Amino acid sequence: MRRRGGVSAIRCFAARQDPTIQIRVRLGAADSEREWEYELEFGQDNQRIPIIKREEAWYRGNLVLKRPDQDDQSDPARLRQTHLEQVNVNREFRVVADFLATIRYLHIVPQLIREPDRSIGRKHDPYGGDFIERIATTDKRVQKGRLKRITAALQIAVPQLRELELISDETGRPHLRGKYEHWRPQGAYQLEEQFSDGTLRLLGLLWAILDGNGPLLLEEPELSLHPGVVRYLPQLLVRARRREPRQIIVSTHSAELLARRAEQLSLFEGA
Repeated sequence: MRRRGGVSAIRCFAARQDPTIQIRVRLGAADSEREWEYELEFGQDNQRIPIIKREEAWYRGNLVLKRPDQDDQSDPARLRQTHLEQVNVNREFRVVADFLATIRYLHIVPQLIREPDRSIGRKHDPYGGDFIERIATTDKRVQKGRLKRITAALQIAVPQLRELELISDETGRPHLRGKYEHWRPQGAYQLEEQFSDGTLRLLGLLWAILDGNGPLLLEEPELSLHPGVVRYLPQLLVRARRREPRQIIVSTHSAELLARRAEQLSLFEGA
């Protein structure tokens, strides 16, 4: 809330005075779609400090948390924090907090991959600033396996790419190197600095899919890609995550990505 500028900055522009914002999360699986439910409603006080209006949690339909409670009424300052974020009071529904903590947002900016000095010190950078560093710090066996799977998945979009590997320059700085096939028998190598924006975005997206198991939020993955490649993005993402199913949520403005909507939905549901 602080990062976004408070309730006033994120509410609907047409909202009346003293509006509240409500968020509901439902967690479950195919055999139990309503395993957990969590709902949060909040507004702000005269100093624009977020204030909880309601916080509730259910497990299989049974209420395990309901706020405000008597303690909140006797000490209103408690309503500036959720029980979800406090380990000393969220024991009965901590699984919800743990799951929400696995959610990752990603919107790769190719220039940050080429110039990682702009993001020094940032970890899990959603814009890809630590992308090469994350590959370098991954166990060597896991690293090679993932790069091999990414290379196979990329055949749809970059058929000339035959190999991906991590190398270090004379200063010890890691680089991602790709081998491309062409008319010369030995082919040619390129470093990440020479990759196209579209290739870098695809590499970052595919690595992120393999690097974790929580929900992954991808914003406009079609940027910098040829329309003919965009139509195959769902298939490419499914191919990359086939062995390790992961929920992927995509936001897009691409007509090509939505052109074969029924086919794409079946691809995601069948994975």
